[in-house]
Amino acid sequence: MIWISLCSTNCRSILVRMHKRLMNNAGNAALEFAFAFGIFGTPLLLGTTELSMLVYDSIELSNSAHAGAMYGMISSTFAGDTAGIQKAAQAEAADFGTNVTVTPTTYYACSNAVDGTNYSSQIAAAAVCPANASNHYLQFVKVVSSMSITPPVTCPGLPKTWTVSGTSVMEVQE
Repeated sequence: MIWISLCSTNCRSILVRMHKRLMNNAGNAALEFAFAFGIFGTPLLLGTTELSMLVYDSIELSNSAHAGAMYGMISSTFAGDTAGIQKAAQAEAADFGTNVTVTPTTYYACSNAVDGTNYSSQIAAAAVCPANASNHYLQFVKVVSSMSITPPVTCPGLPKTWTVSGTSVMEVQE
């Protein structure tokens, strides 16, 4: 407090008030929180934004695949209509336009082993799965929608583009 003794009385009172204000701790927590949030909160917020956009796009592509599979499940004729399945899937993902890659495939499986061996043709499935009440062949349509996405917000350490896909499998109604 030597510097206070060097001033006049008026100067001394001003310096004492400034010293008391500087020694007051009120508001330090808010200032520290703002500083910490600027360092840690902003990257966390950007990462959360990027992840949420990827999750949204993933849901959109899954819905797209489901729409294509629903189109193909109507009948064997529709299941073989690759262009129609692709058009239905792309119409569901209108946000992405024609940037969505839609890959439809049809296959056959025995009814008592649906998750078992897949057969590429009806003839191959009929040879293995006898036509009786307990075991017969079923036709399935599988649609995979995929797209490479570049998020508007990129975080260091994360990829600049993501490949997101959705898959749907449905039994074809005869």
